[in-house]
Amino acid sequence: MSIYDIQATTIQGKDVNLGQYEGQVLLIVNTASKCGFTPQYTDLQKLHERYGERGLQILGFPCNQFGEQEPGSHEEVHTFCQMNYGVQFQLFEKIDVRGRDAHPLFRYLTERAPFKGFDLSNASGRLLHAFLQEKQPELLIGDEIKWNFTKFLVDRSGRIVGRYEPAVEPMDMEPAIEALL
Repeated sequence: MSIYDIQATTIQGKDVNLGQYEGQVLLIVNTASKCGFTPQYTDLQKLHERYGERGLQILGFPCNQFGEQEPGSHEEVHTFCQMNYGVQFQLFEKIDVRGRDAHPLFRYLTERAPFKGFDLSNASGRLLHAFLQEKQPELLIGDEIKWNFTKFLVDRSGRIVGRYEPAVEPMDMEPAIEALL
């Protein structure tokens, strides 16, 4: 199985096969509208504008599993992202990214790019780790997604080349993205 065999539904309700992105660099992100990391939409959009024509596709997957920080309907999520962050990259319908009902894409991604911990030299990484350790320690177990705005970088051949936890800012990924384009 390859990432290109997986199906997903856009936020507009259109079923797509990820095979349509074959030959492009993908940045796949689980998102939420009411999260401390939500301002990352700004830099995700900047990356889209800067590198979209060179073959970068950003795919956003809203999720309500972490602190119920994505409570809105598909239409509300889409409107929020456009109005507040000018998001033009492809958003998909809300999905689960961990647990029994995790979308096949995120099962695929986390099986091939295991969790390696948070960057504890980063203040946001320390805060997220401390929060989860105190409030939801079960989320720290295993390789599943830990929180909103976990990012996966996929090369043009469909190989996952990086997993970036929520505290990693999108612009910090720019050198890795450029190297793949």
